[in-house]
Amino acid sequence: MTKKFHILLIVALAAVSSAFGASVRVSVSPQRGKSRIEIGDLFYLSIDVTDITATPQKPDNVGGAKLVYFDRTREESGFSSINGVTTRSYAATYTATMRATKEGSYSYGPVSVGGVWSNQVRYTIGSASATPAVPSAQTGNSTDSSDDTDKPKYIGKGDGNLFLRASVSSSTAYEQQALVYTVKLYTTYDAIKFVGATAAPKFDGFVIEESKDISSSLSFETYQGKTYATAVIARYIIFPQMTGNLKVTGNNYTIAVDRREYYHDSLFGNMSFSTPLQLNVSPNDLVVNVKELPAPKPADFSGAVGRFRLTSSLAGTQFRTNQAASVVYTLIGTGNIKYVQMPDLSAQYPPEIEVYTPTTKQDFKVGSSNVSGTVTFDYSFMPLEEGSFRIPDVKLVYFDPETGKYETTVAKGYSIQVGKGSASGKNADKVRVRFDPRLQKIDTAALSGSVRPYIRSILYWLWFILPVVLLVAAVVIYRRYVSLHADMASFNSRRADRTARRRLKKAAAAMKKGDADRFYDELLVALWGYLGDKLKMPTSGLMRDNVRQVLSSRNVSDDVSDTFISIIDDAEFAKYSSAGGKENLGNAYSEATRIINRLENEFKN
Repeated sequence: MTKKFHILLIVALAAVSSAFGASVRVSVSPQRGKSRIEIGDLFYLSIDVTDITATPQKPDNVGGAKLVYFDRTREESGFSSINGVTTRSYAATYTATMRATKEGSYSYGPVSVGGVWSNQVRYTIGSASATPAVPSAQTGNSTDSSDDTDKPKYIGKGDGNLFLRASVSSSTAYEQQALVYTVKLYTTYDAIKFVGATAAPKFDGFVIEESKDISSSLSFETYQGKTYATAVIARYIIFPQMTGNLKVTGNNYTIAVDRREYYHDSLFGNMSFSTPLQLNVSPNDLVVNVKELPAPKPADFSGAVGRFRLTSSLAGTQFRTNQAASVVYTLIGTGNIKYVQMPDLSAQYPPEIEVYTPTTKQDFKVGSSNVSGTVTFDYSFMPLEEGSFRIPDVKLVYFDPETGKYETTVAKGYSIQVGKGSASGKNADKVRVRFDPRLQKIDTAALSGSVRPYIRSILYWLWFILPVVLLVAAVVIYRRYVSLHADMASFNSRRADRTARRRLKKAAAAMKKGDADRFYDELLVALWGYLGDKLKMPTSGLMRDNVRQVLSSRNVSDDVSDTFISIIDDAEFAKYSSAGGKENLGNAYSEATRIINRLENEFKN
């Protein structure tokens, strides 16, 4: 009896110790690669259970977040035998994958699993727009990234994972000084599939030269404490043409990327998958303070701003009168070299030498930081008198923004000897014009009056009447043309159907060649262009919600509007899908043609 009592006591003690060893622990961790939780991010709520076989309830009431996935991600069990007493241990982890939806500070727990209560955990969800990585970040017309759909999602000016940053080499400059405007892409997404500009940047008050010196591959850069893959996607050399604060407005880009989502699987552990994402992103705007060139400006200032050198060349020093020759001036340098003007040489050359308008040849290169090259001015001249003459030195005054001073470059002059030519200027006055009566016979019949004067014929007066009639007709036609083209929006609206069909022909040509990318480009341009021209809407206003409202106001049926938007969505998805959409080119072309015909009929009715 005593032995049985001891055994029961040991079993009871083991059960009590097992009950006391049971525990539940709750923890929160951000998405891999991030140190904080932001709106739109995935994060993980883990429930660690020890020596409890019960399953925790699905956490549907987590503050500021939405449940994406919940499952058991770890399970361990074991047995041990000490002095004939066998004990069993059990541990499991249940992980809830959450998506942050609302900014704020929250707490979760305690929760009960099998009668055992857990701890309470606190966490904070920050705003995605508050991240220091995004300059001038705006939410724009972003959609909820938790939406389970295959259609592209749009984000306004960027998010913490991808944005564009525009910069200029100097925020303060002189008139005509060369500045470098650069647009750089920053991203943490796994893959960049497509980058395309949907509009050009606006350079108000600038002359621009586009540079081809952009990135051919991604590099890595740490910006405000975070590492990004970066690439220069646009570079311009800009020259301010006026003083004051001039604004550069960033253009819009369409960027297709792969976004990686993480989740826990009960069999395979941590898993991930990629989903296509399309972003409409634009860089920040910039303002450049342009200063006036220092006063007083030299009287012979050429308008050149930069750094230049002027040279000259002349083939020989012996010439003859009335025989043409040429002197070539070569301007070498960097800056606004395309717009430099030579001084008036006719006022500097001796009066005995006649100088003609030069032939100009430009050879320049748009680099990463400036425009450089050469410009040759080939001046033809002709000596009119014999003797010794001096072709003067030619000075070109330019402004160097690095020194802040006006500088002068001088092309050397030449001493020339002019000999007698075939017909010199001194004996030109000896040439006389002699009338030869044999050049025209005298009509004696006209003098006698037997011939009717030509002034009395109809043909004579037609020479006066006909130009007047043609002039009046030209004025009427021109006024009609001006009235038709005064309102370009109405003109384009009338020609919208014809323009769309011309664009669809380009899409058909691409379809025959099997070029799916070009086909969908031309198809989307035809559809959006038709609607923009027909509705007199700017490109920036062609958004799906606006289009639905305007079509409804024009009494277009909802069925036609929905069909049009559906065709647009299908074409955009096929263009950026991994399959490329090559199999349905014919169907897409037929649907686009039919919807344009239906819209045209709707507008006419």
